[in-house]
Amino acid sequence: MIKEIYKGSPVHLFVEEVTLPNGQKTTLEIIRHPGASAVVPLRDDGQVILIHQYRHAAGGYLYEIPAGKLSKGEKPEDCALREVEEEIGVRVGRLQKLTAIFTVPGFCDEVIHLYLGTELTPSKQNLDHDEVIEIVTLPFDTVMAKIKDQSICDAKSIVALQLAYAEAKIQKLI
Repeated sequence: MIKEIYKGSPVHLFVEEVTLPNGQKTTLEIIRHPGASAVVPLRDDGQVILIHQYRHAAGGYLYEIPAGKLSKGEKPEDCALREVEEEIGVRVGRLQKLTAIFTVPGFCDEVIHLYLGTELTPSKQNLDHDEVIEIVTLPFDTVMAKIKDQSICDAKSIVALQLAYAEAKIQKLI
């Protein structure tokens, strides 16, 4: 049995009766989410563009990489390119897939596709009405130090930044 509890913009909440692989029956609350994409924008000079975004649920501002929800039928790479341009006002010339991650698999099916974006060119920022964002540009080593000192605590950003840092070293981009 599946019972819809709430349908909102990014989330859709259900209560589902399920049989687990061990044969046990249980009731689970599941949030269905369309998925998202996120990008580590790396400039030619080796600096990373982050956003310092107000997140009400987190109680304040977080350092993050540009990210956003997939629109219906949208490919993850198209979402990634769109979000970077909307949030920080740059176009990505080269987009490289790093991985895809589940955000909170205990109760949500959201998958975020993570990318490294290079060959950046200026464009126009186009924020949504609910986005409060400051753009921050830092050397990659400084960004990695911010992960270590817990100034950056957003999970998707940490995973993407660490993978992008390793990839950028391999490609000699930094």
